[in-house]
Amino acid sequence: MRKLACLVSALALTAAVPALIAPVPALAQTAASAEAPRTYTAAQFFETTSYGMASPSGAAFSPDGSSILISSDRTGVFNAWALPLNGGDPVPLTASTDVATFAESYFPNDGRVLLTADSGGGGSELTHVYVREEDGSVRDLTPGENVKADLLGWSADGAAFWITSNARDPQVFDLYAYDAATYDSRLVYENPGMFISAISRDGRWLAMDKPITSANADVYVVDLQSGGEPVLITEHEGNVAHGTYDFTPDGAALIYATNAHGEFNQAWRHDLSTGEKTPYLAADWDVMYVAFSPSGRYRVSAVNADASTELTLLDTATGQPVALTGVPDGDIGQVRFNADESAIAFTVASDTSPSDVFVADLATGQARRLTTALNPAIAESDLVEAVIVRYRASDGVEIPAVLYRPRGASSDNPVPALVLVHGGPGGQTRRGYSAMVQHLVNHGYAVLGANNRGSSGYGKTFFHMDDRAHGEADLQDIVDGGQWLREQDWVADDQVAVMGGSYGGYITAAALAFHPEAFEAGVNIFGVTNWVRTLESIPPWWGAQRDALFDEMGDPATDAERHRRISPLFHAANIVRPMLVVQGANDPRVLQVESDELVAAIRANDVPVEYVLFPDEGHGFLRRENRITAQEAYLAFLNEHVRGE
Repeated sequence: MRKLACLVSALALTAAVPALIAPVPALAQTAASAEAPRTYTAAQFFETTSYGMASPSGAAFSPDGSSILISSDRTGVFNAWALPLNGGDPVPLTASTDVATFAESYFPNDGRVLLTADSGGGGSELTHVYVREEDGSVRDLTPGENVKADLLGWSADGAAFWITSNARDPQVFDLYAYDAATYDSRLVYENPGMFISAISRDGRWLAMDKPITSANADVYVVDLQSGGEPVLITEHEGNVAHGTYDFTPDGAALIYATNAHGEFNQAWRHDLSTGEKTPYLAADWDVMYVAFSPSGRYRVSAVNADASTELTLLDTATGQPVALTGVPDGDIGQVRFNADESAIAFTVASDTSPSDVFVADLATGQARRLTTALNPAIAESDLVEAVIVRYRASDGVEIPAVLYRPRGASSDNPVPALVLVHGGPGGQTRRGYSAMVQHLVNHGYAVLGANNRGSSGYGKTFFHMDDRAHGEADLQDIVDGGQWLREQDWVADDQVAVMGGSYGGYITAAALAFHPEAFEAGVNIFGVTNWVRTLESIPPWWGAQRDALFDEMGDPATDAERHRRISPLFHAANIVRPMLVVQGANDPRVLQVESDELVAAIRANDVPVEYVLFPDEGHGFLRRENRITAQEAYLAFLNEHVRGE
């Protein structure tokens, strides 16, 4: 389970390779000896198309079996599309030019579609649920100012769907049932202040997660047919984190996560009639999720194996995994079943290839590729595969990291480098395709995606090493990552920068403020600079998650002094190295004023600072043109202030 305090990162990396111990991975040496690749522009990298499946809570296959419902930014802004199963271009279902619109579900018996979109526009994160009628008209099913709503699932008979909404109380999400024919809604469950995470397919059982602290969380179940009182099913002592995976399709049990039995999350089964708890699935890494096909014949599970996803599709009738053929190397994800469970759709992504959509026949296991996301102008052979490395922090803690080494980098041709910091706190740098990373590597920059202490995926002890120590121990890990890069003979030791988004943007600014000589420059992408203000302005719909965040970061009512001490804004006079600041004007998590004030403070030091402000973005980039603009700014800034061009 990730920390509920996560501020969100738009810079996560994803895929899989065995871990290697520093200093120099053999695979990277092999890649470095290859012929120098062709270089490509930021626009070429971001002309790559993003594809995503419909919600796991919905139906991805059309009722007639002719298409798959997907989300894609083919036009530059995310919209809903119908992807023909027999091949051919996706058919647009929405045509928004400004607000990202995402496909959630087909209706079970006709061509209507459920969608979500930001009702506030430009990244406010106040999503509403919409229906697209068969004639193409779109209707808001969850109207209201400052309302946030999401699809939770469908009833087994397809007559109703469930939506969570904070319309009644901005701080909690209640459960509503919507009639699939009339769209009439009724309040099914008034939430006492937890997080509604799953509903059984017969509509009887509800699962809710309750974060207590960043290390301690419970799961409750509610029998909606007999009173609706929450029942705690994870009674325990001490710090143990629990969370919901899914109900079994027959409604007999809840599969939930727990780290009570070791360092990593395991899946356990709670029998809803007897209350008996039994082990269900465990690995040497965190179990990421457990899900089921409609009938329950197939079980999908995944493990977070050293920054990669290892997925298993199990045929419970035979007890054997389904072997898929015709699938390239990479991480399989987003598995969706058709109604009769004869086929699945899924995505595959790798370091050098973005997520593409595949469909497979479950009888034969034969898969077919339906999309090609990588810009055809880019040769995949020019891109670089990552390796996993580990370096020692100054206090001896081993830090895992994802390393991209440019082709041609050697002791005779040392290259500039940067430490990339993930979002969070509590995120993880993972393997997988990143246009941002590949563009920088393609232009000669080594990228070390550090998983500093406090990162998820490496056990609960490592996960909580940074609690109430943010901007201190975790920051030192990033500084040590920069030093590790300087010690590599293929890195130019006077050309190392730091870069990150969200919490990673905070660490970037903190590195330049509290370790002024550690890096040549920093790229701060919508990063927190004033923790006092940020923690006081958490959106009300965070609800119980806000308590877990305060436990991890400190309550602004009592810990303001520490928050001020670790906030770069109040120590900006120390900054002597150049910084690029990127900000969305509509960001509800990191307010624009944070970046405005930091930029002004750095300018007062007579230090080079560049500021890129997007009036139509929030906490991340939803528009391709803005990603390109930002990427061009990253490279130009690094070339000038790190390479010295």
